[in-house]
Amino acid sequence: MSILFDTGVVIDLEHLDLDRHGADQALVSAVTVGELAFGLDVPDEAQRTARTARFRSVLDGFEIVPFGVEEAKLFGALASLVRSGGRNPRPRRLGLQIAATAAAARVPLLTTNPADFSGLDRLVTVVPVERRT
Repeated sequence: MSILFDTGVVIDLEHLDLDRHGADQALVSAVTVGELAFGLDVPDEAQRTARTARFRSVLDGFEIVPFGVEEAKLFGALASLVRSGGRNPRPRRLGLQIAATAAAARVPLLTTNPADFSGLDRLVTVVPVERRT
């Protein structure tokens, strides 16, 4: 079974308990790659070095799922669900694009922020993950 990691999962990977999710293959959206690339431009050298190492490990260690036309169509549907639920989809754009990637690939979305994806269960399976205690 494959599962798509959202950006928060990728960032906190070493602090998460992933054992019970049993995914054979972890996938990452091209949208997450973009978020990680954006995060490389920080003034603190130690932080930049750590973020660059994470970025490279994602590129080398995960299958990257592209964001294309099918994902764009699903993004529109997910944004509509968010709006019809009384929330603003604009601040959630990247998360919704990642959820659309999971929906198009027909794989669950593993997230540390399940509330960001509430009301989307008609189109994507959202699987919450917690930090290790």
